Amino acid sequence: MKQNTDRKIKRIVIKIGSNILASAEHGLNTRRLRALTKDISEVIDAGHEVVIVSSGAVAAGLKKLNLKKKPEDIQLKQAAAAIGQSSLMWAYEQNFARFDKKVAQLLLTRNDIANRLRYINAKNTLFTLMSYGVIPLINENDPVAVDEIKFGDNDMLAALTAGLVEADMLIMLSDVEGLYTKDPGKKGSKIIKHIDKITSRVEKMAGEKNSAVGTGGMYSKLLAAKQANDQGIPVIIMSGKKSSLLSRFIKGKDVGTYFEPKKKRLSSKKGWIAYGVRAKGSIRLDNGAVKALTEMGRSLLPSGISKVEGNFEVGDYIKCLNADGKNIAKGLTNYSSKDLEKIKGKKTSEIEKILGYKYSDEVIHRDNLVVV
Repeated sequence: MKQNTDRKIKRIVIKIGSNILASAEHGLNTRRLRALTKDISEVIDAGHEVVIVSSGAVAAGLKKLNLKKKPEDIQLKQAAAAIGQSSLMWAYEQNFARFDKKVAQLLLTRNDIANRLRYINAKNTLFTLMSYGVIPLINENDPVAVDEIKFGDNDMLAALTAGLVEADMLIMLSDVEGLYTKDPGKKGSKIIKHIDKITSRVEKMAGEKNSAVGTGGMYSKLLAAKQANDQGIPVIIMSGKKSSLLSRFIKGKDVGTYFEPKKKRLSSKKGWIAYGVRAKGSIRLDNGAVKALTEMGRSLLPSGISKVEGNFEVGDYIKCLNADGKNIAKGLTNYSSKDLEKIKGKKTSEIEKILGYKYSDEVIHRDNLVVV
């Protein structure tokens, strides 16, 4: 099957991994970075907008600190990120300047994405930069991030960024050609050109996630691709170590592994609800409520709730689970967990009588709910 016959792509998010840009032993790979900036500049000159999500700060910092491998100590790792980030940005700025391109840095933590106001501010900043022809360079704010507010790896950050900027394509540059049927080093291994849907069988092909200088692997790239695909954004995983592949792909050539998106694209707000914000709790629904949400596109009423799990307040985002505990939706609750314990299973006409007030007939309005 042809990867993608329609190359009408305007805005592209390009994720560049640590293994492409840097190593603990040698620091930044300036030659590869120079080649990548040339390729990306050609894509921009062809009329496309580009946002870059770049790893490499920690790896670049290790060299300056005379460390041979990524440290386990979180403070040392954050120090390496702090010293390496300036080197990484300076290298990008110098190399893109050769092609008359300007860059701007944006460092994010998960809190910046989870907070709706910060999310919108980041979005507005990115759109303003692109309107002036500036290339945004995004990385996780590693020097200040802790586990509770980390994305985990830049693959997930790239998927979130693709939703944030309403990208037409997410390109993930890897140290391998794409997704293989088995370990690329084993005999008989073949690259898969086209994936219609990321299933558990496809995920098993990714193998273990490990890296000398990065945090992700092929498995994390598949999870990120799945997230982007769910939002209606196509994804390509290709080698970042070969020149001119980006231009070849944009021109319609088959390179790497292409992941087909869902036909219906989520709005920016619903994409944020689904993936940008973390759930504070969950509720279990009966079969009628599950059908109303997933098949009929309705709002969630208290009568369909059978159990409340966790502690949450009005305005928090919560998961909606079926009777088996499977996550089927996520949305903004109009009632706290304390109130829902009192009105679960009840009719909307009973809410005010039970609580003494009523915020809304719906526990979660369909405009603030995403089926996942």
